Amino acid sequence: MKFIILLLLLLLLTRITFGQTGSLKGKVVDEKGLPVAFATLRISNTAKGTRSDTSGNFLLAGLSAGTWKIQASAVGYTTQTLTIQITEGAKSRCTIALKNTGNEALEEVVVTGTMREVSRIDSPVPVEMYTPAYFRKNPTPSLFDAVAMINGVQPQLNCNICNTGDIHINGMEGAYTMVLIDGMPIVSALSTVYGLSGIPNSMVERLEVVKGPASSLYGSEAMGGIINVITKDSERAPLISVDLMGTSWGERSTDGAIKFQIGKASSLIGINHYGFRNRVDNNGDQFTDMALQNRISLFNKWQLKRQGNRAASLAARYVYEDRWGGEINWNTAYRGSDEVYGESIYTKRAEIIGLYQLPTSEPISVQFSYNRHHQNSFYGVTPYLATQQVAFLQTYWERALTEAHQLLLGVSIRYTVYDDNTPATASEDGEKNKPSKTPLPGWFVQDEWKINPQHTLLLGYRYDYDQYHGSVHSPRLAYKFSADSMQTFRASLGTGFRVVNLFTEDHAALTGARQVIIAETLNPERSYNMNINYVRKIPIQNLLAGLDITAFYSYFTNKIVGDFDTDPNQIIYKNLRGHALSRGIAINADLYFPFPLNIRTGMTFTDVFQVENKTEGASEQIRQLQSPKWSGTFTGSYQLAGDYAIDLTAQWNSPMRLPVQVDDYRPAYSPWFCIANIQITKTFQKGLAIYGGLKNLFNFIPKYPLMRPFDPFDKQINDPINNPYGYTFDTEYNYASLQGIRGFLGIRYQLVKK
Repeated sequence: MKFIILLLLLLLLTRITFGQTGSLKGKVVDEKGLPVAFATLRISNTAKGTRSDTSGNFLLAGLSAGTWKIQASAVGYTTQTLTIQITEGAKSRCTIALKNTGNEALEEVVVTGTMREVSRIDSPVPVEMYTPAYFRKNPTPSLFDAVAMINGVQPQLNCNICNTGDIHINGMEGAYTMVLIDGMPIVSALSTVYGLSGIPNSMVERLEVVKGPASSLYGSEAMGGIINVITKDSERAPLISVDLMGTSWGERSTDGAIKFQIGKASSLIGINHYGFRNRVDNNGDQFTDMALQNRISLFNKWQLKRQGNRAASLAARYVYEDRWGGEINWNTAYRGSDEVYGESIYTKRAEIIGLYQLPTSEPISVQFSYNRHHQNSFYGVTPYLATQQVAFLQTYWERALTEAHQLLLGVSIRYTVYDDNTPATASEDGEKNKPSKTPLPGWFVQDEWKINPQHTLLLGYRYDYDQYHGSVHSPRLAYKFSADSMQTFRASLGTGFRVVNLFTEDHAALTGARQVIIAETLNPERSYNMNINYVRKIPIQNLLAGLDITAFYSYFTNKIVGDFDTDPNQIIYKNLRGHALSRGIAINADLYFPFPLNIRTGMTFTDVFQVENKTEGASEQIRQLQSPKWSGTFTGSYQLAGDYAIDLTAQWNSPMRLPVQVDDYRPAYSPWFCIANIQITKTFQKGLAIYGGLKNLFNFIPKYPLMRPFDPFDKQINDPINNPYGYTFDTEYNYASLQGIRGFLGIRYQLVKK
């Protein structure tokens, strides 16, 4: 309560102003002098702004005296910037003329769908784009938490003790999601479990999301979808950016960046630190409700100006994390012992990412990356020591063969070295260590054929060769039809594949709570996918609505499944005898009002299940674990007078199937639940802002987080009186964080070179 009172006092104090202010009244028109409705007007380097009404008129009040840059933009028009002089107590007037572009959206450039820069509206592959401004509506210390605001994307905690997790897209497990940094496959396999939270927010320019298989361009693991983290251009980034945030639970987050230039080279250095050392046990089970963490991430990116604007960049990132959860009285002296239960994870990760365009007449580029991930962890008495190294090299040639055909041709090789202390890297006789060394060469070709201004066809094919599984073919077809400037239809067909390493992807295989049984030689998974997307802009009287509808269908063969039900002490892995399906529909809606209110809401229906063939022609249908049929997001933002803004965000889920034990007293499905947050931001001049609010407004906390927390080492499992059903200690029954309602307060500053 003291934290909340302090927050309110600080926000109220920011209302104190000195001196008189002026205002700007004007009108936004097009080249013919006709009014432009719903144009966005923003004061440069501030969060202050408004929108024009249906007659093109607007009013910006509360401007202090001085010279201001006003940026005006609207759907279908180029952005215009004007310099305006404001006088104290006076009402200034102006008319802003915008040039019509004929496009249905602003010129947002995306790269993920086709591996080349293209206007988002012209991309034949639907790509969702999110900027840091969107994620600041619900500030979080990591990318893992931030993506919860994206409809159809679910950050899923996989353990109630160490709080590790992965990202689900359209109900598919995290192992099916590929996370890229600047198009490089950096976060995957081992680091999918622990590496997602180590990406500094200060380095992010935008996130691009492609839902559905993209193996024809990106290879293995891109079966469920792609999240591409585009880092900031060091030449256009702010000179200094700082974001400090704390919560009433004791969390502390520091995120900052600074850029500088040496000759023709520009550099951006970013740092992120997250600390949480407060032992909280609100549910009274004598276990931490949230893992204690100390994480630091360093990022440095260099860009070089070259003749002909050829690209040249080199970036490096280092992440260190010390994380533990367990019994309240645990400390490092108990690490690996059977006296006091704890899950302790030390992670060290280094990455290098580079891009170089060759000095040739043809546009040929080379991309390369290397990452080394080392993990030293104990889950109770079970150690998991692993090192993974991934080297990636890719060369591609992009050229317009004719005005209608854009060709992309490339070759790549990924070399993975993986070693751990499990049977996964043991020799056939089990007596020697035998690290896994996996080369994966491949090539790909893509032709983007612009038949005419309304019709575009994309044809793609990728070939990879795996030393164990042989040739892998991944064809792709995409089609876009733009009926007019207000609506677009897209359809795509494709395949995906995934080479599996269970011990790097499934946290349940690491905890030691169950024995892992691999019942057979596992074959790579394959998928066949179809997506249909429809985008529509709808002017409705005094507001503009945007609608984005996507239907998806994926059919999987050879799916790797874990049997949790046959034996409560085991996880039995094998290829599915049958098939699996992921199908559904996602709807996103945006509402732009003539007053400064934005609403973005989304809803996704997913039906994810597997069909296992039994004897005598019978089959059994089983729903995917931790995959809600219904989920959705909501974001509402309103600009108040005095440079205040209020943001309301929410994510909700329908019941999802959970991993239960035989004769379990816990429900097999979670309840409906909603995590809502509210934030108030006060923006000052010269790039300073103070923000604060409440997270988890409804104070939702899951029940039954742990099975038998009083016997974490299963020393009394065979007691027929106190444990008649033979329950075992279990950490996997999870569907939401155990953090209840809490306050947060932060300060943000940016210094932008004028």
